Amino acid sequence: MSTGKKTVLICDDSLLVRKKLRELIEKSLDECEIVEATDGQSAVQLYKDNNPDLVFMDIVMPAKDGITAVDEIKQHDRKSKIVMLSSVGTQQHLRKAIEAGAFEFVQKPWKDDQIEFIIKRALG
Repeated sequence: MSTGKKTVLICDDSLLVRKKLRELIEKSLDECEIVEATDGQSAVQLYKDNNPDLVFMDIVMPAKDGITAVDEIKQHDRKSKIVMLSSVGTQQHLRKAIEAGAFEFVQKPWKDDQIEFIIKRALG
């Protein structure tokens, strides 16, 4: 059944962040489909519609923050793998992300090899 093609959902309100992540993911994965959301609200819906293999989720966004979105995605699919991205990397955000069920937490700006390692670990 598996065609080897992976689906990755990128959710960030910054176009630049989404563009940089997309380029990095496409470089890391031979075959992939990338779906993009600009806020937590649309991320939850896109998750339900596309059932991605991996999610990169910003924490601070309009409409619905990343922690709330992770919580809702986890209620829909507890096996989901969600990587939280944040430039406001406080211990409190980290704890909330892990409590909500995040797979990994990455501080912005990230290092490319850090993201590549997470992709391999999550989808390997």
